[in-house]
Amino acid sequence: MIKKIAINQLQPGMYIHDLNCGWMEHGFMRSRFLLKAAADLERIRALGIREVYIDTGQGLDVVSAPSVAEVEHELEESLAHMADAGAGEITATPLAEERVLAKRIHNEALGVLGSLMGDVRLGQQIDLERANPVVNEMIDSIFRNQDALLALTRIRRVGRYTFEHSVNVAVLMVSFARTLELDRALIHDIGIGALLHDIGKILVPPAILNKPGQLTDEEFVVMRSHAVHSHDILSRVPGIPPIALAVAGEHHERFDGSGYPHRKAGAAISRYGQMAAIVDVYDAITSDRVYHKALESHLALRKLLEWSTHHFDPALVQQFIRCVGIYPVGSLVRLHSGRLGIVMESGRGGAFHPVVRVVMDARDRRYLPAQDVDLSRLPKGSKERIVSTESPAQWRIDTEQVMRLPS
Repeated sequence: MIKKIAINQLQPGMYIHDLNCGWMEHGFMRSRFLLKAAADLERIRALGIREVYIDTGQGLDVVSAPSVAEVEHELEESLAHMADAGAGEITATPLAEERVLAKRIHNEALGVLGSLMGDVRLGQQIDLERANPVVNEMIDSIFRNQDALLALTRIRRVGRYTFEHSVNVAVLMVSFARTLELDRALIHDIGIGALLHDIGKILVPPAILNKPGQLTDEEFVVMRSHAVHSHDILSRVPGIPPIALAVAGEHHERFDGSGYPHRKAGAAISRYGQMAAIVDVYDAITSDRVYHKALESHLALRKLLEWSTHHFDPALVQQFIRCVGIYPVGSLVRLHSGRLGIVMESGRGGAFHPVVRVVMDARDRRYLPAQDVDLSRLPKGSKERIVSTESPAQWRIDTEQVMRLPS
């Protein structure tokens, strides 16, 4: 049986099923192994890991520990409880119209970021005036209809992680800040910091940044130095907002003090750094990386909620979940009828009632003509609802292709 235990219950002789640190680079070759040496236990503690999952069928047990099924059930209930059951907002621009603008803005952001990183590589100073316009356009798009840009954060291209991750974090941070009803000027400064938060990675040797295997302890130190580099590079930019510096310098700090580079904790981390930590992890764990497979968005939100016990501000995590919805745009979901579809728009009738583009009957794996179903506008008495999230790879559904289909 797979069970969840606190780090102070872990001891040699237990079989670790999951180190429960999906965002973290760590020095263990595998995430599943029999814990034999006390030295390895101390290494796990030093990483700041607070809870792990063990397999009691392959090692020692903790009788009182909850099973993974019990943990997941409790998390799902918490997600459902915090979901906004009221009516969703009315967007200013139809999704089909905003999607065209959002695609241009997203591509422009990738181009600007690539150019700025190239300047840093050549030892040149960042020209903030090249970043300001694209961040302003991003904000405009989010205010018109955030679903269009949020959908583009689901698109991943091999070999472009650093660029896409930074743009995705910027989009998500702008959306997050808007959900928190922050002032527009403040949202702009947050967006600048988010877009440039990983600029310091340009100073990390490519052999370490792109290493396909396990990093050594020395390589970990170099990799983690990027947060300091990002802060230092941006601090030399004339006119850089202090909030942008906080986003870049604190996005790897953790609420319990287990993060880096300065092991700040609680209120010592700015609110904007705490927001960036949540968003950075969310985008990272929903991306395929060398050390983990991508999680589906709903499962990633469940993990954020679980980790908020120690690593993130629980109130901010709840606000972020409300921002993207418990079934984020681009998620593949199964309906009560057995049909599968992609979430196209956030719910106008609450988080449980998004617009879903139905494309398959799961009962006989039969593709269906694409049809948009607004779960907030079903006939009275309809039982149609979302019952679970699914893996697009398992069903061989190309979510990007489905989302490009005309509505």
